[in-house]
Amino acid sequence: MEVLIEISFAILGAVIGSFVGVVAERAYTGQSWKKGRSRCNSCNENLKGRDLIPVFSWLFNKGRCRMCHARIAGAYALYELTMALIFFFAYQTYGLTLLLFVFLVAIAVLAFITIYDLRHTIVPPGAVTVFIILSGLFAMLSSGSLIVFLHTLLQAAVIAFVFFLLYLLSRGRAMGFGDTPAVFGLSLLVGSAAVAGVLFSFWVGGVIGIFILAFRKGGPKMGIEVPFVPFMVAGFLLALFTQWNPLSF
Repeated sequence: MEVLIEISFAILGAVIGSFVGVVAERAYTGQSWKKGRSRCNSCNENLKGRDLIPVFSWLFNKGRCRMCHARIAGAYALYELTMALIFFFAYQTYGLTLLLFVFLVAIAVLAFITIYDLRHTIVPPGAVTVFIILSGLFAMLSSGSLIVFLHTLLQAAVIAFVFFLLYLLSRGRAMGFGDTPAVFGLSLLVGSAAVAGVLFSFWVGGVIGIFILAFRKGGPKMGIEVPFVPFMVAGFLLALFTQWNPLSF
């Protein structure tokens, strides 16, 4: 029974990942995500149900549109798979509780922020405000006492202030202004794992940054603009689910 529940949450995560990807793609473009069927971006044909199965449709169609055979970015399947894993581990961590519900709603909003930032290198202010509110609610519910909550709040404020200083001192070259509220919300969400999350974020960003420089077309070139929010999300969630703090050594 437990395995079935875990699989159900993984499937739910993949479905929500697919939905959030559509919303992030259409947001602020004049397109409505509330109505209208999903279409192929190349041939504009309506997609059938068999084309919309998270992850598996992309695999079965070998990463191409079933109608026009245009290539479909693997990022879509990656969003769905990532959300499936997050929902799976979230259930294992929090069980069927109110905490789990608040956490998953916050994650859905965070996924929108991440995908939108990847596409436009902009952190949408409205979405990040909602994320901070949900993360604050989660921090209150998960704190055993007022002292613990205040400590979490103070820690989040200090981390956010450090990121703001990085933005200010580098004049936006090292860090975007939108990263400050995003890291504040993430710090509230993961609580005691926040400091490790910051460390993991820079590790993940460093590894992926080196990979981009090494394998980009035209050879290595400095000054490439890469959104940092996805690295923060990866680092903070890694710290939360593993509960590994390298600084403890």
